[in-house]
Amino acid sequence: MLITGLFVGVTDIIAAHVSVWIQSGNFPTKVLQYIAGGALGLETSMKGGVGTALLGLLFHFFIATSWTMFFFVILPRLRFLHFNKYIVGFLYGIFVGAAMTFFILPLSALPDSPFVFSRAIVGWSVLGAVLGIPIAVSAYRYYNIRPNAPAVMS
Repeated sequence: MLITGLFVGVTDIIAAHVSVWIQSGNFPTKVLQYIAGGALGLETSMKGGVGTALLGLLFHFFIATSWTMFFFVILPRLRFLHFNKYIVGFLYGIFVGAAMTFFILPLSALPDSPFVFSRAIVGWSVLGAVLGIPIAVSAYRYYNIRPNAPAVMS
């Protein structure tokens, strides 16, 4: 479970950097400071250096690992999720993106940003691929879940 959380943390932060680079044409240097802005406030975090970036990295991996643990906890209890690990994983990534957008980020110290449906769909789909599917594949393997077969908890 921990390895899966670390893996999705790495793939997600790479995807975030690539996304910013594609949108701006420049390699992003302050993504981790931006993440730290959730606790410190954006103005403070963007003035920060390596320490602030490390705090953002810590927050990022904490969040990725928490979503991983949540899926591992709910999967054996919700049998309706036992049908296709790829579809379930992709939809879980969309769920995580929506939960972050509508519940978690509004509670943070980051400034409000307008909701743009097209950007959200792209971002949530990326989360489905880099976060949801790897988590689901790992959890299905951990619990030995096969569609239409009883789950075996290890």
